[in-house]
Amino acid sequence: MEIELKYRIPDDATADKIWDNEFFRDMEEEDSREELDLVAKYFDTPEQDLAKNEIAYRIRKEGEHFIATLKWKGRCEDGVHIREELALPVQNNSPDIGIFSESDIGDDLTAIVGDKELLPLLETNIHRKRYRIDTGTAILEFSVDKGQVITEQGSEEIREVEIELFTGETEELIQIGEKLRKEYELDTEDVSKYAKGIAIIRGC
Repeated sequence: MEIELKYRIPDDATADKIWDNEFFRDMEEEDSREELDLVAKYFDTPEQDLAKNEIAYRIRKEGEHFIATLKWKGRCEDGVHIREELALPVQNNSPDIGIFSESDIGDDLTAIVGDKELLPLLETNIHRKRYRIDTGTAILEFSVDKGQVITEQGSEEIREVEIELFTGETEELIQIGEKLRKEYELDTEDVSKYAKGIAIIRGC
């Protein structure tokens, strides 16, 4: 399961201030700070059967590695995104749902897709700065993202901060996020990058 808190960042200057925030630096895990480009393709059938069933299937290049990820049963409240997630390393960005066949969602995925071709639906191109936070009672990943969601129907700029909970309680994630929100007067981001792309495609 993935649990993360998201806020929209209004401009690049604020993004830089958030990245250099001393409160979070004091809890930073040594040698965890890094920057990387994340290029992801989201796949679906020509009829968008996965999207209709609220399932996102992406293959993302992270440095020199490819990671295939499924996300489903998502919900969001006040910027806290909670959803089931399954991620597996793959050799390239060619879609193949067969790699998920032995998972709990494998049978459902096969029934939804059947023998239909999987095509690129949308793309995200993100530059991410990130590091890990250790509070003593929780481990989190702190990320500042800037980039784009890209579809054939149009694109949207992305500028947001994500705090993902690895271990610990959701209440502590919310407390840390609330400090950040108040300091920079941020708005919660209740729409995922994938959902933004779907909205562009559907003209919402």
